[in-house]
Amino acid sequence: MTAANPQRGYLLGLTAYIIWGLFPIYFKAIQAIPALEIIVHRALWSALFGAALLMVWKHPGWWRELRNNPKRLLVLAGCGLLIACNWLVYVWAVNNERMLEASLGYYINPLVNVLLGLLILGERLRRLQWLAVALAALGVAQQVWQVGSLPWVSLVLALTFGFYGLIRKQAPVAALPGLVVETWLLLPVALAWLALHPAAMSNQAEFWSSWQWLLLAAAGPITLVPLVCFNAAARHLPYTTLGFLQYIAPTLVMLQALLLFGEHFDPAKLMAFTCIWAGLAVYSLDIWLSLRKRKAA
Repeated sequence: MTAANPQRGYLLGLTAYIIWGLFPIYFKAIQAIPALEIIVHRALWSALFGAALLMVWKHPGWWRELRNNPKRLLVLAGCGLLIACNWLVYVWAVNNERMLEASLGYYINPLVNVLLGLLILGERLRRLQWLAVALAALGVAQQVWQVGSLPWVSLVLALTFGFYGLIRKQAPVAALPGLVVETWLLLPVALAWLALHPAAMSNQAEFWSSWQWLLLAAAGPITLVPLVCFNAAARHLPYTTLGFLQYIAPTLVMLQALLLFGEHFDPAKLMAFTCIWAGLAVYSLDIWLSLRKRKAA
């Protein structure tokens, strides 16, 4: 087993989260293509690139585990649908000037995970965790009150990713093979969509003579490379450290929205973000205190 190398872990972790945080630039580059068609190709190219990765990075026994536990395939199929939904809403949000809402969704995600642990797994929350969840709920509630509607983009992104993580635990397959199998299971749906939509941009001959098909094909490595980096980082860093690094991605999305793509903080969004950030600060404090207590024990 490779010895832990924190410096390498930080480098790999930062690489993963920075790539995830810069996704909007990529999706803006192909925004002429409808969001659903982008997701279809993301599944296709991720499946192909993932198959190539599995040939390079050996994961002994993963296929045997799935073959001997067919229920895990059903779990991965459900995970594939959840992650596809997450991808679709995210791409739609980026290409429809809703990046701040997307950013908010990924800020909310850790707190949604805490809430799912309470409601579904029966986990008990500590006082600071209750406070963190309450602050997040306050942020959503004030948005509803001021704007008159739920921040559905944020909630869908947070909930789909939260449930994805929750359900994914029921199929203990390594992250890379698991994601690749999820994309393989999406392949029939993706191919059927292309067959049923002959007018789709990528079904036109001229599309394949343009540079756009290369950008679409890049969806495979762009999806999987940060995951590989993240998995490698997890072998060198404590998971709690990776948990703190996760805020890099939504922060980069938020900064791009404000500085590059002309989105603005209205009072409702600013208040929502303030509540969520306060909740995350409390959540982070709770993690730190819990770790400190554990070390002292």
